[in-house]
Amino acid sequence: MIETKPKADLIRYLQTARDALLWKLDGLSEYDIRRPLTPTGTNLLGLVKHVAGVELGYFGETFGLPYPGGPPPGFEDDAEPNADMWATADESREQLVELYHQAWKHSDHTIATLPLDAIGHVAWWPEERSEVTLHQILVHVSVETHRHAGHADIVRELIDGAAGMRASNENMPPGDQSWWENHRSRLERVARESHRG
Repeated sequence: MIETKPKADLIRYLQTARDALLWKLDGLSEYDIRRPLTPTGTNLLGLVKHVAGVELGYFGETFGLPYPGGPPPGFEDDAEPNADMWATADESREQLVELYHQAWKHSDHTIATLPLDAIGHVAWWPEERSEVTLHQILVHVSVETHRHAGHADIVRELIDGAAGMRASNENMPPGDQSWWENHRSRLERVARESHRG
């Protein structure tokens, strides 16, 4: 029988998503990490900024352990809508990556200190479901971070064609640029043919 350690498993999955998200910044210019590449403005550095704030809120305020540095940029009470999803000209890559690392430390302290059944309160959720456990929040934040790492994967591919899950495991079929171009052309052809049918 396999022995499970639920907290350790949840932390490992969360850390995998954290690492994947930051990996998507590697080797890119300041312009490229800030470029809005979807109609809603999704960009790589904005995703990092957002997820840092998410962790600080869910693993901080929710359990009565607010981040000592105060609300992160874009999460202040008077912040404009969507301010947490992009980096201002005054917010450097180094600052926001460091903020994310500080969020990890703060979150990891909360996770290490509290049992999985510790009760917290998510002030920004509807009252009927605002009471939560650390277990619920670990799952929620892990899922949200993986979701945003997926966004980052697509944005990075749009920037320079780089794709993959993480540095140690790209999780992609083998193929050079020519193979991928032929594959994409084939899919485009099939899509057009099915549209005509």
